[in-house]
Amino acid sequence: MNIKPLSDRVLIEAAPAEEVTVGGIIIPDSAKEKPLKGTVIAVGNGTKDEEMIVKIGDTVLYGKYAGTEIEFEGKKYLMMRQSDILAIVG
Repeated sequence: MNIKPLSDRVLIEAAPAEEVTVGGIIIPDSAKEKPLKGTVIAVGNGTKDEEMIVKIGDTVLYGKYAGTEIEFEGKKYLMMRQSDILAIVG
């Protein structure tokens, strides 16, 4: 991975949205619910006030509108502050 988040930021690969069908109709990607779970791909070094708790490989839960979507080498990721992460799933 060539992306290194700065300070207290975390790069997350969102879990794929679940396939939803309603009465045999497949819901398009644009209408699917945004996943609220993902895997940490890269972490920053933290700040003097905030130590980094999450590690690469952690599965995390985050808020519905958390982070900024970025695309790198054809894959979509979320960049967010560690404080936007709600929980680490163990």
